[in-house]
Amino acid sequence: MATVTRSAANGVRKMANKQIDYTLFDEVCREVIHTARYQEMKRYISHSDITVYQHCLKVARLAFTMAAKRKRTKCDLRALVRGALLHDYYLYDWHDPNKGFRWHGFKHHRFALLNARRDFSLTKKEEQIIYTHMFPLTFWCVPRCREAWYVTIADKRVATEETMKKYRDKKEKKAKK
Repeated sequence: MATVTRSAANGVRKMANKQIDYTLFDEVCREVIHTARYQEMKRYISHSDITVYQHCLKVARLAFTMAAKRKRTKCDLRALVRGALLHDYYLYDWHDPNKGFRWHGFKHHRFALLNARRDFSLTKKEEQIIYTHMFPLTFWCVPRCREAWYVTIADKRVATEETMKKYRDKKEKKAKK
């Protein structure tokens, strides 16, 4: 188990070794994901056959892991997890062309932020994480804090893996035939 120091005020942690304590991650997840509206995210697909709910959990876990592994880097892990969990909190099916959700990649960060503000009490850092997570596609929304960069990078990695899963699955089905 890692030796952890934590400031009760903001959830800042410093890891003493490479093992990661996910206690704070689990605690913050419980605060956010058990709300009724957050559960709605299970109805919407993000990439391939992955729900938005699953995608946000994967991004949050990866961003938390990346940040926690950096021993010398102080990071507000509570804000990082909350921002990651809410980064795609847009609550609609962007795949439906009849609903008017064109340009989803350029716009959904604003819808996610508006919904998150409505349903949760957010810090400025959490708002920054949600609003800038689509950088560099939304090149005018540059991440300005360390936590936002972790979530942005984690989101790109997870989204790529999820998208590539669809093509791997198709290739495997063809190989079996």
